[in-house]
Amino acid sequence: MNKLLCFVLATAASATFAATPNNDTVAYKAAINKSDADYKVAKAACDAQSGNAKDVCQEQAKVNRANAESTAALQYKNDKKSVEKAQINVADANYDLAKAQCAPKSGADKDSCLSGAKAQHTAWVQDAKAGKKAADTAQTGIDCSAMTGTDKASCEARSKTELAKDTLADTAITTKVKTELLAEPALKSLDVHVETTNGTVMLSGFVPSQAEVDKAVDVARNVKGVNKVQSSLRIK
Repeated sequence: MNKLLCFVLATAASATFAATPNNDTVAYKAAINKSDADYKVAKAACDAQSGNAKDVCQEQAKVNRANAESTAALQYKNDKKSVEKAQINVADANYDLAKAQCAPKSGADKDSCLSGAKAQHTAWVQDAKAGKKAADTAQTGIDCSAMTGTDKASCEARSKTELAKDTLADTAITTKVKTELLAEPALKSLDVHVETTNGTVMLSGFVPSQAEVDKAVDVARNVKGVNKVQSSLRIK
């Protein structure tokens, strides 16, 4: 039940992450590296067991890693697809764990166990995708969920068009910011990564000084179409 609660909370958070952008590439990579290291330790500890107990132990280690990666995506990425994918990975890992737990059973008990695991997996995947749909609705202001037939098809097409427009606008802003950073004589370092989501520019990478951090943020802020600048720049 605790795992289910954690997953539901993570899914709910995905519906609001678009409204609170946070893209920290360095912190995300650090969190992923830690989850990989923790997984290796947990998996190695399973070697002391055997048979089904070892299988369950290893699948639990995978669940823990998937949960950690999902948390990292929610905390440090402003990318709906990344969050959805991470949460589906959580669903897949929990499904594999459930199947391992069902393995020792037999007959009707095993069939019932596997059927329940599959139903739960389907529900979790749907929840993950629903979180992305909620984020899309928040971004475009277009809600097609109550519609049916041709009205719904038309509404969904309009929503996709608006999302595509936002993506093109963000791409143009990213290109302009990169151009302005390269043209700025006060900036000596080119090791700056630029991403844009819904008009919010995220800067990451390394520069030689705090003065260059401030200058990079100032340059990005003054580009037309930029609503907000978030900096994860590090001084090397």
